[in-house]
Amino acid sequence: MVVIISAAQLCCSATSGGHEFTFHGFNSGDLTLDGIAEITSNGLLRLTNETMLQKGRALYPMPINFKNSSNGSVFSFSTTFVCAMVPQTPSWITHGIMFAITQPGGLPGALPNPYFGLFNETTFNGNATNHVVAVELDTLQNPDHDDIDNNHVGIDIHRLISVEAKSAGYYQGNQLHNFSLGSSKPIQAWVEYDGMAKQMNVTVAPLSVGKPSKPLLSFPHDISLDVLETVSIGFTAATGSAVSTQYILGWSFKMNGIAQELDPSKLPKLPRVGPKRKSRFLVIGVPVIAIFSLIIIAFGVGYYVFRKRKFAELLEDWEQLYGPHRFNYKELYFATKGFSDKQILGAGGFGKVYRGVLHNTRAEIAVKKIHNQSTLGMRPFIAEVVSMGQLCHRNLVPLRGYCRRKRELLLVYEYMPNGSLDRYLFDKPMRTLSWNQRFQVIKGVASALFYLHEEWEQVVIHRDIKASNVLLDSEWNGRLGDFGLARLYDHGSDPQTTHVAGTHGYLAPEHVRTGKATTSSDMFAFGAFLLEVACGRRPIEQTASNDDLILVEWVFSWWNRGEILQTVDPKLGEDYDVEEVDMVLKLGLLCSLLDAELRPNIRQVIRYLERFVALPKLSLLTLSIAGLTISRSEGFDDFVLSLSYSDDKIGSCYSSITNSIVSEGR
Repeated sequence: MVVIISAAQLCCSATSGGHEFTFHGFNSGDLTLDGIAEITSNGLLRLTNETMLQKGRALYPMPINFKNSSNGSVFSFSTTFVCAMVPQTPSWITHGIMFAITQPGGLPGALPNPYFGLFNETTFNGNATNHVVAVELDTLQNPDHDDIDNNHVGIDIHRLISVEAKSAGYYQGNQLHNFSLGSSKPIQAWVEYDGMAKQMNVTVAPLSVGKPSKPLLSFPHDISLDVLETVSIGFTAATGSAVSTQYILGWSFKMNGIAQELDPSKLPKLPRVGPKRKSRFLVIGVPVIAIFSLIIIAFGVGYYVFRKRKFAELLEDWEQLYGPHRFNYKELYFATKGFSDKQILGAGGFGKVYRGVLHNTRAEIAVKKIHNQSTLGMRPFIAEVVSMGQLCHRNLVPLRGYCRRKRELLLVYEYMPNGSLDRYLFDKPMRTLSWNQRFQVIKGVASALFYLHEEWEQVVIHRDIKASNVLLDSEWNGRLGDFGLARLYDHGSDPQTTHVAGTHGYLAPEHVRTGKATTSSDMFAFGAFLLEVACGRRPIEQTASNDDLILVEWVFSWWNRGEILQTVDPKLGEDYDVEEVDMVLKLGLLCSLLDAELRPNIRQVIRYLERFVALPKLSLLTLSIAGLTISRSEGFDDFVLSLSYSDDKIGSCYSSITNSIVSEGR
């Protein structure tokens, strides 16, 4: 993690330009603080505390001129600081500290873990406009940052992937001695840049060792193009799902010279870690010890039985036949902080979904916990374990495993950081997806559906295709998830399901009549999905007028007037591909045909989306709605357009709207 601290003064001597200063501790008001950073009563700068997912930043209050105005080269400089990284519990991990040279005031929009309080999701991958040169004392190994281990020192230029890094250690002669950055003990670091030789040296060691004669890192590089003429210097730190406290005890800096060494005797003391030692414990008599021992043993046995029952799990024969990993309930309990309400990602008819972090691997997961009182019970749970456990496609949400405990059913997925698609389509989304992003999501879901219907060893009927079941990964790719209603059957066989399941507005009319779910009923739901992505409206818009209540009717009415593009999501403005949007809207209508045999299958849909073939041209169409006949001189060749909607406004049954087409040769 990262820490940006600016120079302030408790014990401070500074030149007129702020180019030299020395601090043995800090006073309130000496530093420019941000986030949860604060100065304690004894002069420690505490960048983070026990609050999770927060950042702390402290900057030297005045910008510093780093460049020679005549030739643009960076001056030589030297700085040293003493820091400590203290976990809240000795066995917990700590978070790191970073000394940084940034644009004045630091990068805007900085976020906590995993961006270390210095970068955010758009700046951490590196951009010359960041103008950041930093030295990280990192105690977490993040594969996205190419970290070499969880205890290293690195030099970062513009991004969090270090250009030079080594495991933490110090030299005595030519012998390298490793040590732990997160040991809770004070560490001193020296960062020196030679403006003539164009080289940066970084040295670290425990405070008790003193400055080694040889630096740990020597990086030959001219940073003149990497920093601005006027910069801010300091430290940043951030916390993740586990918390630790980062301290700065003292700091010294000098431009064009060697920074003054810090005097350990003048530095403030760190707070005690762990409980105070009971100095009179040994004087307790043997009888008292025996009594307490018996109490502890009894309590321990009771606690063991309680824990055993609390985390007891079921294991049946069928579970040994399937591939997904079975998680321990205790592991998921602690990963989700006891299934805390603060970890909830969403909720639905099945139950709640929690965000979690696995303790051993630090991997982020999403845990769906099915309600005990759920009427859907074990069958959909087994369906999802069986189907999702063996499916593998880039546009499906990976199922990492499952867990059963008494009457609780849990499914563990890979965490999708950008959440579900419906968050970016309806109501007032915090972010609007561009048409290009939406079209890529559509093609991704179509690819996943093709895999389910035709490529896997069995036919998988999803039965619940909708925007809320499409999740977005870190690169905004669409991934189809939630297989709780899925049904499987062999290729070439007839599905036997007779139970109606799904969501109003996405149910095909023949599925409502017969209870049989087929690939065609999935295509009906996919048609509703296409329209909601293009229009930014739900299939049944409860807040709309009666005439605009049903999305497919509304889109068709605009098509009938020759103005189908009037239905495009107004949040897109004019920034979309007219041909693509027109194709998606008409394809949504085609997938909504009443006659299941006339709907395009997913293979045909993909050919349309990839423009291998053109959509059928329109020739003649007659639409009948509640006795009102609307005619248009153009219709879909060789298709019968059928629309279905849920008339919840007048009852609980489904009505059908039938459109017939007269075309040559039919």
